Amino acid sequence: MPADRRPVLCIGETMAVIAPVASEPVVDADLFRMEPGGAESNVAARLAALGHDAVWLGRLGRDPIGERIARSLRAVGVTTRIEWDDAHPTGLYVKDPGGGVHYYRAGSAGSHADARLLAGVDWGEVALLQVTGITAALSPGCRALLSAAFDAARDAGVPVSFDVNHRAPLWDAAGAAPVLRDLARRADIAFVGLDEAEGLWGTRDADDVRALLDTPATLVVKDGAVGATAYARGARIFEAAPRVDVVEPVGAGDAFAAGFLSGVLDDAPTGESLRRGHECAAIALSSTRDM
Repeated sequence: MPADRRPVLCIGETMAVIAPVASEPVVDADLFRMEPGGAESNVAARLAALGHDAVWLGRLGRDPIGERIARSLRAVGVTTRIEWDDAHPTGLYVKDPGGGVHYYRAGSAGSHADARLLAGVDWGEVALLQVTGITAALSPGCRALLSAAFDAARDAGVPVSFDVNHRAPLWDAAGAAPVLRDLARRADIAFVGLDEAEGLWGTRDADDVRALLDTPATLVVKDGAVGATAYARGARIFEAAPRVDVVEPVGAGDAFAAGFLSGVLDDAPTGESLRRGHECAAIALSSTRDM
């Protein structure tokens, strides 16, 4: 059982995800599924499934899609703290197996978030803050929200977990690189993909990434199907990824983060946390679902 029953606070935009029920291109599919999708709420849902308390904080449009998202998150055990927006719609994206992801989120309720979203957060009741670089890409207000959340958590002694999560459709590498580097360096726990780090900062291997991001107490560098390397507690630990027949990769990084953080919350050895991350990612890779 988790050692700390205080919840993990996950802040960011959640959208509706529309995906074919079967793993087939959108143009060929007849049946589709709609469910919540967003890096931070994905982590919250996975943590809840692993027996941890998790809260998702964000903005939704006051529309049927927003209400559906709220109900769906609650149904899987996530506590929701929602700022409802009467003027802007809930965002959505479409998963196209074999063809990537198509976003319809410009001008969404979530993109209009700012630091006022943090009003009412009782940081003494938060075990860990989980955020991602996606939020920084959405708007100046969202970037201010992210910075304010870092500051508030730090002032309250709450550790911050940050997943770089560069989304090229939202901003290019040149603009994202310095912002994401600085945010990762402010975190206590940081996650980044090896290919992602190469595209952003020109690093070649996990040790290069660690040299660049030398301030987080824990850094996890993921290398897809190869495995993941964690720098924590003065050690460098590599854990190979299990073999998986990949159906759809979107959401696997969020699942990995949730598994790893589950280990952190349980004060498990770093190798065990990496194994939990791989196990959760394998489940996500085997389905078109995000959560």
